[in-house]
Amino acid sequence: MSTKDTITAKLTQAFAPESLNVIDESEQHRGHGGWREGGETHFRVQITAKSFEGMNRVAQHRAINEALSDEFENGVHALAIEVG
Repeated sequence: MSTKDTITAKLTQAFAPESLNVIDESEQHRGHGGWREGGETHFRVQITAKSFEGMNRVAQHRAINEALSDEFENGVHALAIEVG
């Protein structure tokens, strides 16, 4: 399973989103810190989920980062998060 697929599965399981888009932006970061051949290092997550209601932006981002902690330990360098 690709890192993108793993991120999608974990966020779906954790937050049951109404909408979710996971974009691999690694190629845009070629030559920058954390980039490696083959990509799957830099991602953008666009997510809308009722489970984020009542949470401020910091709490939303912390929850997402916690759900993906294994991915950060295994090669994901950066994650841009957009919560709708």
